[in-house]
Amino acid sequence: MTKHYSIAIDGPSGAGKSSLSKKISAAFHFVYLDTGAIYRTVGLAAFRAGIDRHSEQELSKILPEVHIEIRYDDSGLQRMFLNGEDVSEAIRMPEISLYASDVSALPVCRAFLLEMQRRFARDYDVILDGRDIGTVVLPNADLKIYLTASSEARASRRLKELVEKGVSTTFEEVLKDIELRDYQDMTREIAPLRRAEDAVLVDTSDLDFEQSFETLCTLIEEKLPVRREGQA
Repeated sequence: MTKHYSIAIDGPSGAGKSSLSKKISAAFHFVYLDTGAIYRTVGLAAFRAGIDRHSEQELSKILPEVHIEIRYDDSGLQRMFLNGEDVSEAIRMPEISLYASDVSALPVCRAFLLEMQRRFARDYDVILDGRDIGTVVLPNADLKIYLTASSEARASRRLKELVEKGVSTTFEEVLKDIELRDYQDMTREIAPLRRAEDAVLVDTSDLDFEQSFETLCTLIEEKLPVRREGQA
């Protein structure tokens, strides 16, 4: 049986987990699964249904009608589909971030999505990023990384992304959203955000994207018997 390698990248919102994981997966020919996007898709479904995002009972009622599909476009980027609709952009709106954080704390939501994530890890060489990958989803991952940055650095990065997408907001609003999301993720009862004991801490507050990418690639090559494309 072919040995498949798994890399778990956890960390707070806006730390660059998704963008870095995408580029790393391409460099090492791994399959990238943005787990946060999956939870955001459930959050969007809850938002559209107008349910209480803190209510497990209400979420349980709509989950049978929530059909999530993951597709990859020609460039290898993950696209999220909710009941046949491409919602890859809609799930990134700030209000959906809060919905995603709250519904992801509900046991029924986590159980609904857990096997989908583990199945990817069984079938492929994978990079999964989220908030409880190394602690809950893939506790036996071959490499665990806790990726973080200061809240101010993360807010600046997120603001730039939103402005480029035409979203009107301010640094103060984005910073407040990130700090609230951090609090929710770290204090929730179910699978709170925390660094796994065997996770390598990587702080990118003072690193740009390329520097962060090189740091993570070097770490992966040191820890796993894999090499980037074009590397000896």
